[in-house]
Amino acid sequence: MSSGSAVAVVVASAAGLGGAVQAAVMGELGDRVGIVPAVAVSVIVALVCGLVALLVWERSFAGVRAAAHQPAWLWLGGVMSVFIVFAITVGPPRIGVTATVAVVIAGNLVSAAVIDRFGLFGVERVGLSWPRLVGFALLALGAALTLRR
Repeated sequence: MSSGSAVAVVVASAAGLGGAVQAAVMGELGDRVGIVPAVAVSVIVALVCGLVALLVWERSFAGVRAAAHQPAWLWLGGVMSVFIVFAITVGPPRIGVTATVAVVIAGNLVSAAVIDRFGLFGVERVGLSWPRLVGFALLALGAALTLRR
């Protein structure tokens, strides 16, 4: 594994750890203030953090100006972020943090496999192999099992 790949794995693992914390916190906030206000607060906090990071690392809004001129479908990431935050706010109080995160991850893997397989959104095509399909099936089974109490 290259050093760049190792860094990507570490960062992705850290995001995975943060995802469970985010689901637990958002579920609680949603219970206390309502789902939509909780999602709005989360998105506002994310915006502020993103702007601070932009000023610290880039020291310019040039990238934001350039993004404004990109095709609209490239803005889908922001829309999906709001939907994901909504889902992890709704899930934990109803099905628990573990089941919520497991189902989100299972859905992520299915959509990622489709994106890879067909090279959607400009990514390089990655084929489906039997080991990958078995892994997806096992993950789906695991997600289903987390729904049982």
